[in-house]
Amino acid sequence: MSDVPPSRRTVLAAGGVVALTAGCSKYGDEGAQPEPPKSQSQPPSKSGGKDEPPPQAEELAKTSDVPVGGGKVIKDKKIVVTQPEDGDFKAFSAVCTHSGCLVGEVTDGTINCACHGSKYRVADASVADGPAPRPLPARNITVTGNSITLG
Repeated sequence: MSDVPPSRRTVLAAGGVVALTAGCSKYGDEGAQPEPPKSQSQPPSKSGGKDEPPPQAEELAKTSDVPVGGGKVIKDKKIVVTQPEDGDFKAFSAVCTHSGCLVGEVTDGTINCACHGSKYRVADASVADGPAPRPLPARNITVTGNSITLG
């Protein structure tokens, strides 16, 4: 060994390595294997590991609330549900593509916006009368029995 004292740089570098190494472990877990990362895809079940049923979808309307050739505006969900033909239910955004007003009613085969007079066809929400520049966007619904739910 030499009698030359270590340089300041050598001491500081060695201290940094020790500090970094010490920061990677906790007191009392020397030699312990790290835990594998937990899956981020599903949160842990609250029922003790048992599979839980999916949450119930919120009902938008009853099929009996939507007349054939007409529809129903669900204002709080900003959705309009139509029934162009018997048993054929469709849903669209209730936000007018002209200026963002909510459509107000469905009559005489059209979804009507009272703000500027835009009208959309109940079958596909295409523009029947402007000034709306494009159709109402479609929304996915599920019909089960007499219940219409979003999704």
